[in-house]
Amino acid sequence: MAYWLLKTEPSTYSWDDLVREKKATWDGVTNATALIHIRTMKKGDLAYIYHSGDDKSVIGTAEITRDAYADPKQDNPKLAVTDIKPLKTLAKPVTLAQMKADPVFAGFDLIRISRLSIVPVPEKMWKRIEALSKS
Repeated sequence: MAYWLLKTEPSTYSWDDLVREKKATWDGVTNATALIHIRTMKKGDLAYIYHSGDDKSVIGTAEITRDAYADPKQDNPKLAVTDIKPLKTLAKPVTLAQMKADPVFAGFDLIRISRLSIVPVPEKMWKRIEALSKS
């Protein structure tokens, strides 16, 4: 199983939207590196949902419910999507500022390549986000 972080602008699509809808197709990804990541996703992988913009924090945990596939809404077969469902809202959001201040996150792509909309999350960092959400 792999771990991911999916960034979204909450004014466009928020964690609350995903919870209300109970499932979603994660689409709209066009960056080449983010597309490589999405094509790597497998059913059963876990993902943090991260609100960008003013929030800049991890909000909840989702599960990848389908291996990546070509975006049916696009004519370009290089554009991939995946399906997700919400699992749980974090007890407390984990902010980007908290992660930047924590040495566990040194080298984390969320911090290093801030414009990337999908980043892998090493297991050590995944567990640290879990711990910070409970403290």
